[in-house]
This record gives sequence, structure tokens and C-alpha cells, in this order.
Amino acid sequence: MIDYAEMIKQNPTGVLATRNGDNVDTRVLHSAFTDGNKVYFTTSGEKPMYAQLMVNPNASFCCYPPNYSPVVTLNGKVTFVDDLEFKTRVMEKSEMLKRNYQTPDNPAFKLFYLGVEEVKSYTPGVGTEREEV
Repeated sequence: MIDYAEMIKQNPTGVLATRNGDNVDTRVLHSAFTDGNKVYFTTSGEKPMYAQLMVNPNASFCCYPPNYSPVVTLNGKVTFVDDLEFKTRVMEKSEMLKRNYQTPDNPAFKLFYLGVEEVKSYTPGVGTEREEV
């Protein structure tokens, strides 16, 4: 199995897919960190992505190195975290978050994790591998 935590550490920017009614929406998103089978992200509560995840928490995150080998897709459900102490620790590590939200109790500042249930990877010449977590 691919070590997706290391992959994300080396390549934190990827594509997050969410359901938007009968459609799928994708957007480029930067992961904050991993902890076990949880991949943490931040967003604004004012973005369509937040509303989509509140309606349907199923999501998929895809990341890859510059040479696209391997491409890793993580599938699971999203859970929002409203723990002020935890949000404070996350914000302390990011100048961008401080600039965008000023304080961790800003109602627009949303922290969530993708609980990884399935990992898919594609390596050219090898094909696709799938593993349930």
C-alpha cells in the first residue's frame, strides 16, 4: 500500500471532489496535515464547498508528485471540527490562515478532516491498486 500520509506531506496540494446535487464539483485544495487515517483541511464557511459537505459529507481527495507517479486518491466522509483549542493550534502554523481569518474563533474559519475509508493509487506501468482502510 502507498504511504498516503507521506505522499500528502510531500505533495499537500491536490484536488478535492464533493457532491453538488447530482453533479460532482472539484477544486484545488491544500491539505493541512494528517493524523492516522484523517487528512485535515481548512475552508471558509461562506464557500459552496462547505455547504455541499454539510449536505453530503462524502468526498474524495487526489494528490500526486510532479511526475504523476503515483497518483493517490483518498475516499471517505468529512467531519467538521469545532474545537477552539485545536483550531488555534492549526492557525498558529499558517500565516495564510492568520491573514484570511485573523482569529480561530472567526465563524467563517472551518476545520475539517476526511476520514480515509479507501485508498486508490495508480502507477504508470503497474496499474490501479485499491485498499480499504
